[in-house]
Amino acid sequence: MGAGISKARFAQAFQSKKEKYYRIAYSYVKNEHDALDIVGEAAYRGLKNLRAVKSPETLDTWITRIVINAAIDLIRGRARLVICEDAVLETAAVPERDLVPEDSLDLFQALDALSERDRTCVILRYFEEYTFPEISAVLQEPEPTVKSRLYRALRKMRAFLEKGDTDHERGKKAL
Repeated sequence: MGAGISKARFAQAFQSKKEKYYRIAYSYVKNEHDALDIVGEAAYRGLKNLRAVKSPETLDTWITRIVINAAIDLIRGRARLVICEDAVLETAAVPERDLVPEDSLDLFQALDALSERDRTCVILRYFEEYTFPEISAVLQEPEPTVKSRLYRALRKMRAFLEKGDTDHERGKKAL
């Protein structure tokens, strides 16, 4: 195996953070079954391409990228007819103690309206509490770019939430 990563080491690392990978997948698809499929697909892809790991220190970042790419592949591979399911309101992945269900739905709609890269920045920073250097490593972009992307995405989400969903209901993309 490349860089001394064995299948057993990969399995141990994947198993120890499987809940995190599930939360990331779920934040993209908002569906338990699809999120589980994504995690399974990520495990398969990881084992299949284990030689691509550059060093043991980058294993978690590498697996996170695989999960994100698998989620994006699933979304691209099907028509997006359902924005959100009822299960989103029950998710434990995001601490939403102060939000009512309507606020949660609006938040996820604002998140869905972002580009894939912008959505990934927001998810990793605020749902998974990644630092800017960690996000930079996952996205393979310079840290200043990540910061700009994140703050731009937050402004777009704020505008979406302040404006309401009137444009979205008429079939226009709000962001």
